[in-house]
Amino acid sequence: METKAYELFAKRNHKVSIRVIPGHFVTQHSHVNYCVDMTRVKSEARLARYAAKLFAESFSGVAIDTIITLERMKMVGAFLAEEFSNNPGLNMNQEIAVISPEFTADDKLILRDNLVPYVKHRRVLILCATATTGITAMNAIRGIRYYDGDAVGVATVFGGNFEIPGVAVKKLISAEDLPSYASYRPGECPLCKNGVKIDALINSYGYSKI
Repeated sequence: METKAYELFAKRNHKVSIRVIPGHFVTQHSHVNYCVDMTRVKSEARLARYAAKLFAESFSGVAIDTIITLERMKMVGAFLAEEFSNNPGLNMNQEIAVISPEFTADDKLILRDNLVPYVKHRRVLILCATATTGITAMNAIRGIRYYDGDAVGVATVFGGNFEIPGVAVKKLISAEDLPSYASYRPGECPLCKNGVKIDALINSYGYSKI
């Protein structure tokens, strides 16, 4: 299936790119017709830094105390905190924390006691690799609010067509940049109904072919 892969580029900086593979794939919350491969952004320091710079520009002027990283995005989160700290015009807070929460089996965000102070009464930015349906981002927001934090935004490398009332969602690459991209609830997937074989399972670590 890798032979079908091609690159999508962030419009604001073509040095940031992701690889997409058409097919039939299963994620935690949906079936999708493209695998969106974030390996390079998550793993290569130069790309992670470029992505962080774009996110910093997107949230310029937004007061942020803590960045919560999801889906193995901690390197991008560290560079993003550095961008904010080194550019007072982007963010007045010079002491930004970067943390990664845990999730329960039913997808609820939990924080150990030592991490709670970084969220309680803090302004929190959620950083993730993909947000196709918005479910994971919304669950993270509920968790932040449970711990008395203020979710001020969601930053995602690739994002689907969803909105979260009262919370800014910024995408480097949008599903609109991949017009044929589609996400389906598991029981409503037309690929399954037409007997199309599943190519791979996808999670935050990558994909596993079936």
